[in-house]
Amino acid sequence: MINGHTQLIAHIGYPTHSFKSPMIYNPYFDHAGINAVVVPMGCQAEHYAEFLKSVFNLTNICGALITMPHKVTTVGLLHEVTPTVRVAGACNAVKRLADGRLVGDMFDGAGFVRGVQGKGFDLTGKRVLVVGTGGVGCAIAASLAGAGVAAISLFDVHMESCEALAQRLKTHYPQIEVRTGSNDPADHHLVVNATPMGMNEGDPLPLDVSRLSPDTFVGEVVMKTERTAFLQAALSRGCRVQVGSDMLFEQIPAYLEYFGLPSTTPAELRALAQLSY
Repeated sequence: MINGHTQLIAHIGYPTHSFKSPMIYNPYFDHAGINAVVVPMGCQAEHYAEFLKSVFNLTNICGALITMPHKVTTVGLLHEVTPTVRVAGACNAVKRLADGRLVGDMFDGAGFVRGVQGKGFDLTGKRVLVVGTGGVGCAIAASLAGAGVAAISLFDVHMESCEALAQRLKTHYPQIEVRTGSNDPADHHLVVNATPMGMNEGDPLPLDVSRLSPDTFVGEVVMKTERTAFLQAALSRGCRVQVGSDMLFEQIPAYLEYFGLPSTTPAELRALAQLSY
């Protein structure tokens, strides 16, 4: 039963947004006996700034999960954000400190990075290629930079977004070599497809898979299909891969830790989740 002692996590998005997170978090909270609940809250863009502030006037608010289209707007509404937020240009987690300040972080990319690291891939000093510099690509690039990679290559058909991300990376991580303009995966230790390309058989692929070394780790962000045509092509080259849904389940423990709640494993979350893709 939800009461005044229940810790609330607001999941804020558009009124028409499909809220999947309660079907992952809440079964885990019930199973673990944690007095917390994720509550979907739809909000139009023009009301969002005022609404976010009002949510944190609640006495039992634990934090807020932010979805599109509010992730970018959130950055300018907070007292403090992390370098990951500044590089990504977006924020998807907000909490209130004891002094009342609202602070934020970004965990879309953290889910990808934690998944790769959990599979035994050490990112320190590696060369990585991120194809697609939209919201998720920016978040992944930001988290990869924070994980200690040596070099990041960026590619997007929209060069403006690609160059803007490159500049933010250079500003906040000057020690990292940043390149743009090529999606050639050769000589990269990790390759990330952060586009919808290569989802289905027969689709154009995001890069020339014949240029993939068998030693390259390949990651995907598409969640609708577990093994996309792109991942199948990478597997046929002998590459290790990470499926898109891993990013979702890996980031939730990071959220829980950020909000000060008992954490768990991606495997347990998968086992308890009440959703379908």
